[in-house]
Order: sequence, then structure tokens, then C-alpha cells
Amino acid sequence: MDDTQNYNITVSSAPHISRPLWTHKVMIDVVIGLVPAMAAAGYYFHFYALILVSTCVISCVATEWLCNLIRKKPSSLGDFSAVVTGVILALSLPPAFPVWAGVIGSVFAVAIGKMVFGGLGANIFNPAMVGRAFLAASFGMLMTTWTVPATINPSMPVISAENEIDARTQATPLAWSKMAIKRKEPASVANEQLNAMFVGEVGGCLGETSAIALFIGCLYLLIRRTISFHIPLAVLVSTFVFAGVLYIINPEAYIRPLAHLCSGGMLLCVFFIATDPVTAPLTRRGMWLFGIGVGTITMLIRVIGGYPEGVMYSILLMNAVTPLIDRLFKRIPAGGKPGV
Repeated sequence: MDDTQNYNITVSSAPHISRPLWTHKVMIDVVIGLVPAMAAAGYYFHFYALILVSTCVISCVATEWLCNLIRKKPSSLGDFSAVVTGVILALSLPPAFPVWAGVIGSVFAVAIGKMVFGGLGANIFNPAMVGRAFLAASFGMLMTTWTVPATINPSMPVISAENEIDARTQATPLAWSKMAIKRKEPASVANEQLNAMFVGEVGGCLGETSAIALFIGCLYLLIRRTISFHIPLAVLVSTFVFAGVLYIINPEAYIRPLAHLCSGGMLLCVFFIATDPVTAPLTRRGMWLFGIGVGTITMLIRVIGGYPEGVMYSILLMNAVTPLIDRLFKRIPAGGKPGV
């Protein structure tokens, strides 16, 4: 090797992608993968759902632009990460969630969840889940009021700023499951909603009700190789095994494993949030451990905890330990291990 030859090495922050892809192309793929879920949200919850998605996206983009302006940094809007954050946050909100509260959550998600850390690649936690956690802590009632789909209740569900409900509400399958556990009642009501969970005609957040739409989006991402199967499979298998053991022990008190997979934010989390290349581990073994942790913690919260859903908290908790996972399963440097 010629010692006089110069080599240009570019050092940058995550996400690191082994294929010749730009970050903005990955983010655009994620948005395209979420189109079926957005279409299902528009069908079941009508025009208001699209307004909420648009509001969150615009708020996230505006917040990132303003943060860059304040920090005197070049614009980072071209990577489309703010758009992805806005879409995912909106899809994780109740159908009749007030627009003004969506703006607050979007600002918090980008400003505190990402830009405070230095922008894309430096954030520890998934920004959308940071924003949702803030909204859950600030507007508890608004975040747990589930209106029925418009195919069941044609009138447009609205929640006013005074927290007065003016809509027909419906308990989610996970809420029925939690009531069955606490009151020692049969979980048949949640199990009977399994068919509705596939198409999306159940109560829940905008983007989590239709399992079919989320599977279509996942298939697109897998075909495009935007995500790998390791984390989704680890989450789904660990959740299924955990729920399956409980169902075998007491099928009257616990819902079916498939109902756990299709209910709540499980599929939205598995395909579009847990696979975030910035906040997920780098190695395959780390991805397996990360996914198992997400699935296990989610089930512990659903079964033992006070909340019927636990996806948001499991994602944030596993994001916190991702640096430790990367230290446990270190990547082999280019050229092989030193001294070998």
C-alpha cells in the first residue's frame, strides 16, 4: 500500500446504513409504508383523522426549522425525519384528539425528543413516543377516550377543549382485557373483536386499529429492505409466547395471543417505531434482545400493570438501554477483530 495515498473518511452520526441509501429515502419509504394505515384512519374516522395527521406533520416540521434557526444550524428538513415523527405521533393518538393538543405534542416531540440532543442521530429516545408520553401525562382523559369508527357511528366524533365528550365512545379490546383480569370476568368480549381488529372497525388510536393496513406497510418496508425482520419477529414471538402461556393457564381470564398481537399499538410499534435505526441496536444479536425486551415489557404492563397498553413505555425503556446493548454486542470493525 502506498503510504503517501490519501484516504477521505467521513465520520457521521447514526443512522448508519450498509447500502447506498440516503436518509431521506429511508424516511420516505417509512411514510409510504404508513400510507395504508393513514388510509384506514381516514376511512374509519373520516376527515378529522387526516386533519390531525396534517397538523402534527406541519407542527413537527415547523418546530425543527425553528430549532435549527435558533441553534444557527443548517436546515435538516431534507431528511424527512420530522415528517415521519409527525405521522407516527398522529397515528398513535385517539381519533378525536384535539388539534391544539396535537400541536403541543408535536412541538415537544421534536424540540425535546430530538433537537435538544443535537438532531437526528443523536437522540436517545424515539421522538414520537416522547411526544406521546408527554401528552399521556398532560392530557390523561383526552388520551384515553376512544370514539367508535365512523362506520359504526356516522356522526363526527369531537372532543372539545373543555374536555367535554360529545361522541359515542367504545372500550378498546385491551380495555376489555384489563377489565377481565381485574374483575375476574371472562375475556370473551375482547376475543370476539378479533375479526374487527384485522380490518380496523374497533376503538383505538388512528393508526393502530387495522392490522391488515399495518401488515401491508410492513411488507413494503421489508421488500424495500428499509427494515430488517429481526426486531419485528423478536417482538411478535416474545409477545405471542408470553400471551400464549397465560391463555393456556386461564383462557377465561386472558385474551388469545393473536388478539394481543393485533390490538393496541403493537403492530404500529413493531413495524414502524421499534425499527427506528437511530434508537435501536446496531447488531443482529442486539436487535433480538431489544425486540424480546419490548415484547416482554409490553406484556408485563398489559397483564400486571395498571394500564391496558404498554407499548409506548416498553419502547422508551428499551431505547434507554440500547447503548448498553450495543456495548454488550459490539460490532466487528472493518478488517476483522484486532490482533486476529
